[in-house]
Amino acid sequence: MKSIFDKVSRECSKLVTTSYSTSFSMATKMLSDNIRQDIYNIYGFVRFADEIVDTFHNYDKAVLFEKFSNDLEDALEIKISLNPILNSFQETYHKYNIEKHMVDAFMKSMHQDLYKQKYLTPEEYKDYIYGSADVVGLMCLKVFVKGDEKKYNELKDSAMSLGSAFQKVNFLRDLKADFEDLSRTYFPNTDLNQLDEASKQAIITDIEEDFTKGLAGIKKLPLEARFGVFIAYRYYSKLLDKLKKTPALEIKSARIRVPDYKKVELLTRSYVKYQLNLL
Repeated sequence: MKSIFDKVSRECSKLVTTSYSTSFSMATKMLSDNIRQDIYNIYGFVRFADEIVDTFHNYDKAVLFEKFSNDLEDALEIKISLNPILNSFQETYHKYNIEKHMVDAFMKSMHQDLYKQKYLTPEEYKDYIYGSADVVGLMCLKVFVKGDEKKYNELKDSAMSLGSAFQKVNFLRDLKADFEDLSRTYFPNTDLNQLDEASKQAIITDIEEDFTKGLAGIKKLPLEARFGVFIAYRYYSKLLDKLKKTPALEIKSARIRVPDYKKVELLTRSYVKYQLNLL
């Protein structure tokens, strides 16, 4: 029965989320039941595309990515896929009328990771982040507002800023792996061989500006989504605080993370703030 296949597909997307990201999974669990699965569906799709270009080193990534891209196009067109991750994503895509250009922009940025290793100009950097992060924020916003176009347009810019902030924090946290393992340099006008405190602070200041814009939008989100997104914001803010306190040379040599026990503590404190309307 098709309904059983769809249920299995949704469970696969949920499993991808809980397996790959404890922090995002924790935040997603704080969303209302009626939107949580759709965020799992979006995450599963973007995670699989990212995994192809970032981790499948012993395989022909270009061939795998092309197959994934073709399967994605078919899924969106005929509204089914034997790839359960794509099957669940197409369900959310059609349910919330996600614009095709968002998906295309995301896939374009992922495709760039197959061959592009340096982003030399602010324009290249901004274009990559738009595709890899901003549009993901917009896809999620489509789910959060449930078809309310007025609300979507009101929160669009802040959703993009929050997506940008999350991605830039990831870049800074994963600087060592990106630079040494994948030979990638995302930050323009920054020599990662000689990353100093001034360069690090410039990156952090840019991220903080995005966070400020993003938080303003979080406060205006529908109740079903507000606390879950706030949890994600708090986690990434905590991670940024750790990066801010970590010497530049240390960031280059180790991956900075927030321990699981700190995430639980963060959840508790955030809930108190939320309940007291102190966002």
